[in-house]
Amino acid sequence: MASYMIRGGNRLVGDVTISGSKNAALGIIAASMLLDGPCKIDHAPNVDDINMLVEICRSMGAQIRREADGALEIDPRFVTNGETIDERSRNIRGSYYLLGAMLGRFSYASIYMPGGCNFGPRPIDLHVKGFEALGATTVFEHGRITVSAEKMHGEHIFLDTVSVGATINIMIAAAKTEGVTVIENAAREPHIVDVANFLNTMGANIRGAGTDVIRVTGVPVLPGNVSYSIIPDQIEAGTYMLAAALTRGDVTVRNIIPKHMEPLSAKLEEMGACVVSGDDSIRVFIPEDTVLQATSFRTMPYPGFPTDLQPQTTVLLCTAQGNSRMTENVWDNRFQYIDDLKIMGANILISGRLALVEGGNPLTGAKVFARDLRAGAAMVLAGLVAEGTTEVNDVSKIERGYESFVRKLQDLGADITRIDS
Repeated sequence: MASYMIRGGNRLVGDVTISGSKNAALGIIAASMLLDGPCKIDHAPNVDDINMLVEICRSMGAQIRREADGALEIDPRFVTNGETIDERSRNIRGSYYLLGAMLGRFSYASIYMPGGCNFGPRPIDLHVKGFEALGATTVFEHGRITVSAEKMHGEHIFLDTVSVGATINIMIAAAKTEGVTVIENAAREPHIVDVANFLNTMGANIRGAGTDVIRVTGVPVLPGNVSYSIIPDQIEAGTYMLAAALTRGDVTVRNIIPKHMEPLSAKLEEMGACVVSGDDSIRVFIPEDTVLQATSFRTMPYPGFPTDLQPQTTVLLCTAQGNSRMTENVWDNRFQYIDDLKIMGANILISGRLALVEGGNPLTGAKVFARDLRAGAAMVLAGLVAEGTTEVNDVSKIERGYESFVRKLQDLGADITRIDS
């Protein structure tokens, strides 16, 4: 089990370049299995979740090659059926997008039930509701989910709750389904727009992505044979912005879409940080003698404050002056990392979905764990400002979603080392 050793106290200063969006890449790589020809995907992040999905697709017959510049050359034409027997699909949540792709291509899909971060129940009932509306039947048995249809047809689908995964999965399945599919109460996250744009580039007819109503007109063929570039990773960018504020540093985050960062930028400015946006960059720095002030956060679906930045932001609140509130409105059990922060000296009270954070208590180094992907990143950020040495264990969870995390932090001045045990 690998770990990170971090000696706190260094200001982060310099530039950092953001990789392609992990969440967009998961949907786009799965959607590429729907195509009738090859494609090239630029800026695919070299992280464990993406590499695992690539291996799952290869096990199904797809020919995939990663080029020196990180681009993926994908040819799905050698996939001959919709069954995925690779048990690695249990390990990543995004493997469920293969259900939509295989159902749309073969009218049949079967995979092991997907896994991912453990911060509360994440059922796929809305995915199933959408597939069944399109004409499929669903069977759960022996740890697998199988969906099949004699004939798929477009349909009007209303999602009972806003779901990113269900929105993407239904959209993928509908891309080659005869007729018009309308998804109401759709999620609006940037990576949903990116998956839709990818499919449209490949020949699909999808309108309304980024709004709460998406209209998909099915087409018989998705020819592919073109390139597509994945958007920058909003959560990676936010993590470095928060690290800059946390260490009272001066960091310019490059290769981003500043509009995607507005929910975080506005709150950082409210706390007293300086946030300067460029065309594709954001500089975050703390003016001399500025004391960051406590504030309240509420996670919400996009364009609200993202739940995937909640743990990292809570660490920042530990260093602000005054008492802050963090309300988690998306997942039921995303405060598991709080116990580790308490070991480091944080004073946080949890009541259901609310965390009350008393700022100003110095953090000290300790042995902690990466409870999930984003909680692990939060532990690293806590180590950057803690007195002494922090050991973050089980960092494979972090490396599922952050490309070259240690190197990028080192380049900004962090004292962090990866230890293989």
